[in-house]
Order: sequence, then structure tokens, then C-alpha cells
Amino acid sequence: MALARYVGFSLDCEDPVTLADFYVKLLGMEISYTSDEFVYLGGPGNGIGFVKVAKHVPPTWPDADVPKQAHLELGVDDLDAGEAAILAIGATKPDHQPQPDRWRVLLDPAGHPFCISASV
Repeated sequence: MALARYVGFSLDCEDPVTLADFYVKLLGMEISYTSDEFVYLGGPGNGIGFVKVAKHVPPTWPDADVPKQAHLELGVDDLDAGEAAILAIGATKPDHQPQPDRWRVLLDPAGHPFCISASV
């Protein structure tokens, strides 16, 4: 018997509203809760939250000075087209790409790395 159930996860950031807006565009999810300190998309089992943290320092991936700690794995139908569309809504692409023919590492507007790969 499980002691808890998965609800979602949260990312620290300086501006939860702006970061949530990026993920609304990226994932097509809807905002289900908002406050001055926290914004949550989706619902139990498929949610993602954004928490306001004063003096947030984004990861410095691939440099380990500030480790990434966690990242999302997202699927797209076409790697090149998906990358272009995601960059157009505000993501950035670091120069270092471990296996760009298989997946791409992108950074959300707060600097959190996430990966996209062609969905099977």
C-alpha cells in the first residue's frame, strides 16, 4: 500500500506567473491555482507548480557550479520543429548538446533545463 500519491512537482523561480505562462504555452495545461507565491498547472497526478523564491539562482547546466537537480523529459513529434516552436515561446538552447540527434536540452525562461525527444 502506498503511503502517498503523486500529485506533481514544483520548480523554484523568481517569477511564478511568467514561468507558468511559458509552461502553459509549452504543455497546453491550464492554471488550476494561483497566488502571489505559487502557481499550479494541471491537477493531481499530472501537475506542475512554480514557487517564488527570493534570490533564486538558476542552474548553470552544463557547468556544475549550480547543479540542475532535476529536469523534465518531454516528447515532441518532430525534433527540429518542436525545438523551433519551443524556442519561439521563450526557451533558450545552450551550446552544449550531449546527443542532439536523439534529444535536445533547452532552458526555460528561469534557466531550468528540460529535454525534448521525438515521441515514439
